[in-house]
Amino acid sequence: MKNINSDTKAGTQYTTAHDAHYKTKELPKAFQLYRDIIADHPDTKEAGYSLSQVHNIVKDVVPKQEVLDALVAMALDHFERDVPSDVKSASDAAIAA
Repeated sequence: MKNINSDTKAGTQYTTAHDAHYKTKELPKAFQLYRDIIADHPDTKEAGYSLSQVHNIVKDVVPKQEVLDALVAMALDHFERDVPSDVKSASDAAIAA
């Protein structure tokens, strides 16, 4: 496990999550604990570590094609929301070609 400061609340929570992940192999519990750390302590190094662990769990339990499909869908959704309408029509034509 990474050498983190478990004197902080985030550090203690990360240790608990890491133990659930690697010692007892309780992946759903660890996944939720990591998400809680990210939500409750977003500006800590433990949040960064937790995000990496969330990625590790996803990589281990979700089929690669399913992850790719979800990432593509998210990107396309953001393109639809963030692209100005004049650019959108030009990009739609390019995609259709």
